This record gives sequence, C-alpha cells and structure tokens, in this order.
Amino acid sequence: MSYLVLARKFRPKTFGEMVGQGHVVQALENALTTQRLHHAYLFTGTRGVGKTTVSRILAKSLNCQGPDGQGGITATPCGVCQACKDIDSGRFVDYTELDAASNRGVDEVQSLLEQAVYKPVQGRFKVFMIDEVHMLTNTAFNAMLKTLEEPPEYLKFVLATTDPQKVPVTVLSRCLQFNLRPMAPETVLEHLTSVLQAEQVPAEPQALRLLARAARGSMRDALSLTDQAIAFGNGELLENGVRQMLGSVDRGHVFKLIEALALGDGRTVVDTSEALRRDGMSAASTLEEMTAVLQAMAVLQAVPSRAESADSATDPDAADTARLASLMPADETQLLYSLCLHGRGELGLAPDEYAALTMVLLRLLAFKPSSAAASPASTEKKTLNEAPGAVSVPATVASARGTAEIAAAPASISVAAPVPRSNPAPAGQRLAVVSEPVRQGGPRPAAETEPSPAAEAPRVLAVPMRVQPPPSQRDVPRPDEQRGPAPPIPPSEDGDFWHATVTQMIAAESINALARELALQSQLVARDVDQWILRVERELLNQPSAREKLTDALAALGHGVKLAIEIGGVVDSPARRNKQAADERQRVAEEAIRSDPEVQMLMREFDAKIVPGTLKPA
Repeated sequence: MSYLVLARKFRPKTFGEMVGQGHVVQALENALTTQRLHHAYLFTGTRGVGKTTVSRILAKSLNCQGPDGQGGITATPCGVCQACKDIDSGRFVDYTELDAASNRGVDEVQSLLEQAVYKPVQGRFKVFMIDEVHMLTNTAFNAMLKTLEEPPEYLKFVLATTDPQKVPVTVLSRCLQFNLRPMAPETVLEHLTSVLQAEQVPAEPQALRLLARAARGSMRDALSLTDQAIAFGNGELLENGVRQMLGSVDRGHVFKLIEALALGDGRTVVDTSEALRRDGMSAASTLEEMTAVLQAMAVLQAVPSRAESADSATDPDAADTARLASLMPADETQLLYSLCLHGRGELGLAPDEYAALTMVLLRLLAFKPSSAAASPASTEKKTLNEAPGAVSVPATVASARGTAEIAAAPASISVAAPVPRSNPAPAGQRLAVVSEPVRQGGPRPAAETEPSPAAEAPRVLAVPMRVQPPPSQRDVPRPDEQRGPAPPIPPSEDGDFWHATVTQMIAAESINALARELALQSQLVARDVDQWILRVERELLNQPSAREKLTDALAALGHGVKLAIEIGGVVDSPARRNKQAADERQRVAEEAIRSDPEVQMLMREFDAKIVPGTLKPA
C-alpha cells in the first residue's frame, strides 16, 4: 500500500476532530442542530487552517444517511454511510469542488451553474464548493450573483479564500462569513504530539516546538514539515536535526547577542555575528528569534510574577529569558525590539545579508540609551533680546526701513535684512550683536525727509555665529574608547563568603529563575546574626517571591536569617566574580596559544592568524 502523507491521513472527518477552530465549529453545529441553514457560506483564512476540511464535513452533515440509512441532517456525521464514504473519497456526485485558481473564467462558472437546475441524485443537497474564490474574474462573479442570492432550496454554496479583500462586496453580502484563525504554536504542538504518538515516532519536545513555530499557524504546514523531519531524521525527530533542516538559529546565539548588547560588549556582538556567517545561519531568522526573546523579556519586565509561574519543562528558555530581563532596562528592551523589527525589513536592501545583520546589531549597540550630558551649546545660546544695549524695532518699521535703505545704499555696502525678534537662533549658534555703520552722503528717499531720532540710532543686526565647545570638552574620548579592562574586584571577606554560598546553592539546584539571578547579581554589604543586607542595581530583581525562595535556600544551608534588599551600585557580586574568572581563563588560554612555538612558526611562515573568539579554555 502506498504511503499517505500525514496531512491527508490525519485530516479531520468530523467537527469534533477539528483543532483550533472552536468558534466556527460551534456556530455550524448549532445551525445544523436547529436546522437554521444558510444557503451560502464563505470561509476565509490563511493556508492550511481547515477551510476545505470544514466544507467537506458540512457536506457530510447535510447528506448523512446514518448507519441504518434513516438518518437526517446532523452535526455529527456517521462516517460509515455511503454518502459520507463517497464525500471522503471524492466520489460523491452531488458534491462539486471547483478550483477557481485554474478555472476562473465565466465559462467555467456558467458550466457549474447549469448543474444547479437539476435536483440532487444521491443526497439531500447539492453542495458547490469554490476554492480560492477571489481568483474569479469580475465577469464570472457577475454571472453567479443571481444564483448565489436566490439558489434552489436543495443547493448550498461554500466559498473559500485566503484573500477576502479581493472578493466583491456584492458576493460578501450574500454569504455567511467565517474567519478561520491561524493556530497558536501550543495548539499545533499538542496536535503534533498526538499524531506522532499514533504513528509511534519518537520525538524530542524541543524539536516539536521548532516545527510548531515554523508552521506559522498552519496545521497542514506543520504536518508537512513533520513528514520532512521524519525523513531527515531517519524515523525520529531530534532537536539538532530539525534545527539543521529548518536552518533556524540556536537560541544560545540569540541569548549571547542580547546579553552582549545589554553589557555593551561590541566584540562579542561582532564575533557572534561572524560565527553565524560561518555556520550559514539565516540573518532573517536571527532577527526573528531576537524579537521573540525581546518580546518575552518585555512581558517579564511588565509582569515579573510570570517568571515564577514559568515551567522549565514546557519552556526550557524561561530561565535565560528571566536572566536577560533582569539585565536590561525596560526602555532599552523596547528600543531593541523596534530596531530588530525595522532591521528585518532592511536585509533585502543590502548586497550581503550578513553585513546588514552586523550593521543592525551595531546599530542596537550605538543607540543604547545612556545618560549623556547636555550640549554646551544649549547653555550658551543667546538671543537678540538678551544682548546688552539692543534696540527693539517693530517688525513692520524695520522691514519698510530696510527696503528703503537697500534701494539707496551704495554698491560697496551690503546691508543684511533685519531679523524679527520672534525668530530664534539655530541650535548650536549664538547671535552676535553688530552695529551697522551710519551711511554718509547720498540722496535720501522722500519717505525719510524728516527722520525721527529713533531712526538715527545705530541698527542692531543678528549675525549667526557657530559656537565652539570649550577646549576642556574638545577631543574627549568616547566612553567606549576610554574604557579599558574591568578593574579587579577588591578582595573582601563578605564577598568571598557570599560567592561561596551562592555557588553552593546553585550546585544544589535550590534556587532558579529570578531567585538565582537575585543571588548572582547582588552584593553582600552587611551580615548580622539574624539579618543580611544585599545590594542590587535593578529594582526588577527585588521581588518578594525571589527573596522568599532565596531565604528558604539559605535556611537549608543553615543560615536562618532575614534578607533586606537595597538598590545601589554593585562592585562585588558572584556574577562579576564569575565573569572575571572566565576572562582570566580566556586570557591565559590565549597567551598559551600565542606563546606556543609551533603556533608562532605557523604565523610567521604562513602568515596565519588566530580567529578571535575561537579559543576556548579547557
């Protein structure tokens, strides 16, 4: 017997087997039960969500004869009568499917409508199903309008489309419209699990999550990808195999990128981008995964209590997401999410998508919010009205006078047009006060035969001048340029004790998620007999549930104390010590490689280079 693909083998046969479309199923079941049946139905939705399947189940419900041949219209077709079997196999005479994508002309539609005058041969109703109805021509739509509005009592129309915007409103108004929604990844995951259990195919949960996300709401796509993954994995679904088949990016790279962006580590960002290029990972997939993680981080930052309810069994990335949410401020998370979304659209404009990915990541680093000082130019800007000795001249008088003076001025003298008082100075410029010299000689216009005393006063003009910053603020290196290696953590008894205690709790797995981050990111500033004081930099870590879990873990180690949390600068924390130890191991490993005689010989004779980021300490 030939193999039947999963999408066809597990196509629902009844409304009860439909997945993820409860709103449509409920409406149709109630209509069939009460026999309040419309003459035309329009099913809309993306590909693979069940439009054709619902049409066939509806046709069976209308024509089901029951196991004993005495049945009537029902919401639960039996599936064993001749009508149900013929509809499932595509041989039912009174059920006609027309593919409008390839039969879109008026002749095909008229040929279909000619059959409407004849009563059903086998069933109670004739059912005309037109798939992708939006592909019909305007003439074809016009040809079916009258029959669609007033069909015979034995005729039902079922229309399906993925683009309802292209269906004329005259057709929409004649149909009962149902929108089949894209399915949530959790719904797809649950259905794939049941299908693979029925097929007795072993599968890793994370592999199924990748397939559920890749389906993008389409159950048919999910089952087709599952078929492909089974063939790729030789009868089993493994996470690495599915990830390789889909070309999706490992979440480890994504977490590493976001952590480097949070810490302002440009070297790690560039090295990770180069690693993605070497591995052939998709740049678009990288940004999509980053937006998904940033969205989850934003949710945790807005609702910190969700970190406690996260289940690591169903979401293995929950702990890493909570850790990153505690490292990055909420406003920075929102900014990175927006830049990733816009950067996704720019990949197609660049000649090299990996270069575009690197630029997007560097843009995320460059636009990282910082407390920049106010511009010195903004504090030194002066206006004309603030200048000492300035003379205020009404705008209308100044304009008339300026026009007359320009007409009578000698060619060797250039007069600037007066600037009204309301015009502000451009940003970064100051207005210098300049007195215009009084002209001598030359005829006066008739309008100035009797000048007023105010007219003889020197005119004050506003001349824009660029303001230079003071010498003390010039040539100051950028913060990232003057930042060297992190200073060593000063040794302290409390720091050594807290680092050892946190390491012991993590090894015993007595703390996780937010409580683990609270312990790692905090500094023990004081400890008394019954109370310890911890200091953290971010208020997000100071959650009652995290403090309670950390207190219980300390009590299990014999430290029955209360914890008090204060917000402030952290100098010595277990996380900083771990980072410093890792950097030291990395430095020692790199020095050992560079000082190796054979490596030096290769670099000298073959012009070899050590690729940054490829050395890892043992």
